[in-house]
Amino acid sequence: QLRLVESGGGLVQTGDSLSLSCAASGSTFDDYVIGWLRQAPGKEREAILCISTRGRYTNYADSVKGRFTISRDNGKNTVTLRMSGLKPEDTGVYYCAAYVPVGERQCSVRGTRYASWGKGTQVTVSS
Repeated sequence: QLRLVESGGGLVQTGDSLSLSCAASGSTFDDYVIGWLRQAPGKEREAILCISTRGRYTNYADSVKGRFTISRDNGKNTVTLRMSGLKPEDTGVYYCAAYVPVGERQCSVRGTRYASWGKGTQVTVSS
């Protein structure tokens, strides 16, 4: 099973930018779709974006479209989430997660079941 570790979280102000990394190990990285999900205090986890096994396809939730960008470097077993125009509503614990699809195809932001999860990294956006 793929192991995932997030990093890069922190405290920022409204309008700031921040990049998060997801480092993978323990399995063949380019076999996996990687997604990012977040969870605000007292709320359910929200899937926000995903990237296909070789980066051909990406998908974004409306809440982050135009502000967040996902990319992957399979040679480094790393996925990067670049966030800009941050809002207080973006505050939460951010998790990367993975699953093995059938071939490289578009991933779905909604309703996806992930097999592997990181422990999360905290992002706090102040007003």
